Amino acid sequence: MPQPGPREFASAILVDARGRLLFQLRDDIASILYPGMVTLFGGHREGGETFLQCVCREVEEEINYRLSPEQFEWMASYVGTDPGGGSVVGEFFIARGIPIDDLRITEGSLLIVEYDGLQALLPRLVPSALSAVRIFTTNRRSPVAPGGPVHP
Repeated sequence: MPQPGPREFASAILVDARGRLLFQLRDDIASILYPGMVTLFGGHREGGETFLQCVCREVEEEINYRLSPEQFEWMASYVGTDPGGGSVVGEFFIARGIPIDDLRITEGSLLIVEYDGLQALLPRLVPSALSAVRIFTTNRRSPVAPGGPVHP
C-alpha cells in the first residue's frame, strides 16, 4: 500500500510593532500533538491552497485578525519527520507590525517574547518552530523593519 504524501503546513513568525515575537502556547491536552509546548501560528494546508494562502487563513483563524498576503514575507522551507510517521514539509513566513491589542487567540494562548528572551524559549519549542527561530536569528535584521525575503 503506498504511503500517503507528506503532511504540509505553513506558519509564521509574528512580530508586533515593538519588535516582540508572538508565539502560540499550545493547550496542555494529552490528545494533541506537542501539548503545552510553544509553536508558531499557522497550520495544515487544505485542498489546493498555496503555502501563502494557508498561512493567511491559519493565522487569521488562530489570532482572529486578518493579514493580507502582502504582509507576509517568505523566510524558508522546512522538511522534517512527522511524529505520527512519514514526513512533514512546510513554509515559514514573517509578518511584522501585528497590533496585539486587536488579537483574540482562538487556539492555545498568546506568548509574547522579547528577542533577547528567545534563547530561554528554545527548549519549549516544537521542532518546526525551533527550526524557524534558528533561521530567523541567523538571518536577523531589525524585527520591525520591513525588508526583502529572509532566507538561508
